[in-house]
Amino acid sequence: QVQLVESGGGLVQAGGSLRLSCAASGGTFRSYAMGWFRQAPGKEREFVAAHRWTGGNTYYADYADSVKGRLIISRDNAKNTVYLQMNSLKPEDTAVYYCAADRHGFGGPPSSYEYWGQGTQVTVSS
Repeated sequence: QVQLVESGGGLVQAGGSLRLSCAASGGTFRSYAMGWFRQAPGKEREFVAAHRWTGGNTYYADYADSVKGRLIISRDNAKNTVYLQMNSLKPEDTAVYYCAADRHGFGGPPSSYEYWGQGTQVTVSS
């Protein structure tokens, strides 16, 4: 069983930065695709970023168009941790952010992520 714990959320002003962390335990972390998703009140969960295996067995980062150039996903396999560096934050970034793990390394749709954290709140004030 894999457990994921997010941290690093908080309240920031527009234009500010946060760094989210997701610590994984209970599995072979480096083989996982890792993703970040978010959900705002009254909205469905949406994709933010993913770090996954390509067909060439190398990591590749994908981003939602709304966060490209502002948010950066990274991972430290030695620490079993994935990060989301969030810069130039906007009020519309306000949401609960979840990390997720796809143990098969594909990192496709949300249904491919078998394990999810409990989320961390990010609030961006205008």
